[in-house]
Amino acid sequence: MSYIVKSKIRELAKELDVSISSEADEVISDAVKDIITKAAKRAEANGRKTVKARDI
Repeated sequence: MSYIVKSKIRELAKELDVSISSEADEVISDAVKDIITKAAKRAEANGRKTVKARDI
């Protein structure tokens, strides 16, 4: 399952004048999943169900 919008990643890459491989898409998606998972655990540890910027 992908956690990113590939067209938006491509849009940013184009602005930066680079290309993104499909392999990089997968790694970026995995990184997003890890960030959200860690933030959710931190929020839960602090008695909240809402992830806030400070959890990231």
